[in-house]
Amino acid sequence: MIMLLPVYEPGHGLVTTVTSLRDAVPGAHLVVVDDGSGPASARVLRDVEDLGCTVLRHDANRGKGAALKTGLRHIAAEYPGRAVICADPDGQHRVEDILRVAEHVAVSGRMVLGVRRFEGRVPLRSRFGNAVTRLLFRAATGCPVVDTQTGLRGYPAGLLDWLCRVPGERFEYEMNVLLHAARSGVPIEQTVIATTYLGDNGSSHFGSLKDSVRVYRPLLRHALTPSARSRA
Repeated sequence: MIMLLPVYEPGHGLVTTVTSLRDAVPGAHLVVVDDGSGPASARVLRDVEDLGCTVLRHDANRGKGAALKTGLRHIAAEYPGRAVICADPDGQHRVEDILRVAEHVAVSGRMVLGVRRFEGRVPLRSRFGNAVTRLLFRAATGCPVVDTQTGLRGYPAGLLDWLCRVPGERFEYEMNVLLHAARSGVPIEQTVIATTYLGDNGSSHFGSLKDSVRVYRPLLRHALTPSARSRA
């Protein structure tokens, strides 16, 4: 299994995530992309290197989309023909859910989203944001994606070059992947995962207003495209 973990200013939770994955899948290859973190994260990044992770570094913060593309290009070159599982290394994705997505990709050979049901104790902004984007995405594309904002995604090897051509450098990139998949007829499969938020989602680097605009702009642009409306 090839795991891709984009990080920015990671804490010790990254070490915990890496250790858990290593214990569960001893032969897994873990690629961490540090998106311009400061000195405070240097020890954590050295620790995961010592655990056997490949750590790629950006000199400055370029955004989650840029970090994912850096990792995907590296994996396509170093591990050709291998599927990739992308996860947010903040403790919100359980190892069993990561493995469930990996197995689904291996069986289906398709893009697989680990989707949350947003049940139980979920921060209001997360519950509301997902509900809005889910409805807008379905209206724009006709695709009933349950969780458009999930960071747990599996991609077969055949999609890696395509993923690197999808526009977007920051949080809008993952929405663009779904929109371009819907437009291009790339199948999107889903599997249910646990809904987990730690400390009211305080570890997230998603900025409420600026990043929301980045996510909603391509979604609304797609919804207003005549060809997209005719397919919905």
